[in-house]
Amino acid sequence: MSLSLNQRIWMLAWPLLLSNLTAPLLGLVDTAVVGHLEHPRYLAAVALGGNFFMFLYFSFNFLRMGTTGFASQARGGGRDTRVVLLRGLALSCAVGLALIALSPLLREAGLWLLGGSDEAQGLARDYIDIRILGAPAALANFALIGFAIGTHNTRVPLKMTVLMHSTNALLDVLLVQVWHWDVRGVATASAIAEYVGLIGGLFWLRHALHSPSQPEPVWRLSALLALMSVNRDIFIRSLALLTAFFFFTAQGARLGDTVLAANAVLITFLLILSNLLDGFANAAEALVGEAQGKGDHTGFREAVSATGRWTIGCAALGLAGFALGGAPLIGLLTDLPAIRDTATAYLPWVLLLPLTASAGFWLDGIFVGATWGAAMRNTMLVSVALFFAIWALTQPWENHGLWLTMNAFMAARGMCMGWVLWRNHR
Repeated sequence: MSLSLNQRIWMLAWPLLLSNLTAPLLGLVDTAVVGHLEHPRYLAAVALGGNFFMFLYFSFNFLRMGTTGFASQARGGGRDTRVVLLRGLALSCAVGLALIALSPLLREAGLWLLGGSDEAQGLARDYIDIRILGAPAALANFALIGFAIGTHNTRVPLKMTVLMHSTNALLDVLLVQVWHWDVRGVATASAIAEYVGLIGGLFWLRHALHSPSQPEPVWRLSALLALMSVNRDIFIRSLALLTAFFFFTAQGARLGDTVLAANAVLITFLLILSNLLDGFANAAEALVGEAQGKGDHTGFREAVSATGRWTIGCAALGLAGFALGGAPLIGLLTDLPAIRDTATAYLPWVLLLPLTASAGFWLDGIFVGATWGAAMRNTMLVSVALFFAIWALTQPWENHGLWLTMNAFMAARGMCMGWVLWRNHR
């Protein structure tokens, strides 16, 4: 590992690191705004609605991952990158419009699976009906961010994220605290912020849309088939991953609104950790994809080793931060005694996450850059199968069993992907 490689990793990672660290701030603001309203049903409704959109949108996270992999490989191979972005944007808009059309069916199916009290579900319906209108912009932002990472223009995701989250936070305060729109205000703020981010991203990447002297046809069949193949595998992988999170939330809801709300507070810790680690995972995507595009096997191995060491450092930082700041963060997120006390009781499980989850986030970046979609799909399916098996064995432990299952799932994911990487290196 050379110093120049470390410098490249840091130059790629620091804007992504800051960008990713601002992402949980959206959840923090949403949770804090409704967490200080007079009844837990508002926080429970935002937890239901937020998990619905986490499942829905990140089922289509292949729009980000696939765009990154193909853009970085095109850059490494000296090919036209513009068409990668145009294909991603076209697919994103089509999927977003389809989600709006299907939203009544998706909403009822999602809330039936998630559970929760009648009051929380009624408020969650209002939240979903409003926020779904931002779907085309939300998915197009995936493609824009993926393209920016793949072409090593990592400051654009930072600018987009700061713009979206600052817009969302300001509107949250205005619509909820000033105009008293409760969960409808949170949903409206999120939808508007997605379109503001899209406008900003298109502006900052406008030069990338200029046609090269010999542009590649956007609708070239072989390229579209390759894109759809990788996207299909990553879609299945994302669907399986989010099925586990969706089931986790649903089981918490069946233990009552207080447990549901407390788990929503604690999941914020996992979001913070994932976004801390994803800064270097995204750097791995760009470097691994570039090496893959060049056919540089030595560069591939060096990128894997170097980003792995950065990941270990981030995991240690996350563990220290959770141990020292866990209880104060819970108090910041909610001042409702029942939710605060319940979340504190399960905090020790969160302290294990930097140890169990870090490898999986790092290896995701390597697999995305290499466009190993089938391997991502297969390892995730194995890990989800283990998730449900462990949950079945730990049901008598109720919420403690749920958190044990989540940690075991994260560890299995990292071990399965690590085995694939080791086998491919051999």
